[in-house]
Amino acid sequence: MRGILGVIVLVWLLIGVFAAYQRDYFKGGDANCATAGSIALTVVAGPLNYAGVNPKVSNCNVPQPSQ
Repeated sequence: MRGILGVIVLVWLLIGVFAAYQRDYFKGGDANCATAGSIALTVVAGPLNYAGVNPKVSNCNVPQPSQ
């Protein structure tokens, strides 16, 4: 049972990576928090990307290190 669940999760994430690739998220360009967040959400959404889900991160606030 554990092996089947692992395969399902792996296939789910691979479909998400393919969806991110189709949206050209891996091409060179701005490397910022919003771009990384959009890529991560697209990968986690997996097959839902093909059902109309288009996750995007537009505003990303990263905490600054303490002094």
